[in-house]
Parts: sequence; structure tokens; C-alpha cells
Amino acid sequence: MSNHNEMISCCGADCSTCYCYGEICKGCNAVCGKVFHAPEGKECSIYYCCRIQNGFHSCGECDKLPCALILRTKDPSMSMEEFMKNVDERVKRLRG
Repeated sequence: MSNHNEMISCCGADCSTCYCYGEICKGCNAVCGKVFHAPEGKECSIYYCCRIQNGFHSCGECDKLPCALILRTKDPSMSMEEFMKNVDERVKRLRG
């Protein structure tokens, strides 16, 4: 996954900037959504909705972005303000 675009997950997260990338996780695209935090053998719920259920390449193709599913993924270590800024950045990344 040397191509930067491949490091952008379907939800707009840049996997290469995540503290888990490398040792714990190889990135959403590389593992087809079966990331370390998803139930074993299952895809991340956002990946499942985007790629499997709706057939999109990214959530940027969905007219519901940012949806309730994405808004339920707040990292508890982030303030709501930090989280919403992160969501806005992801949406901009996906919609260009």
C-alpha cells in the first residue's frame, strides 16, 4: 500500500496517520475492513455499509455523509469539538 490514496479508508480516515497502523493494523483497505477493532471475522460496520451493502468505493459517494453510523464512532479520548473537526476533515477528503 505505497499509494497514498490506498491509505484513505472508505470512511475518509488516513490509515497511515493512525497510531495503530503497522503493528496492530495494516489499514482498512488492505484487510478488507476486517480491522483489529471489529469483531473477529467481521468487517468494520462502516466498511460493511459502504463497500458490501451499498457497493461504494467510499462513503463520499453516499448522500447521507456524514451518517449516524460515522457519528457513532467517536473516540472517547476526543472532545466533541475535536471529533466533529475530524469528521469534517474526513468528509472533505472523500468529497475532494
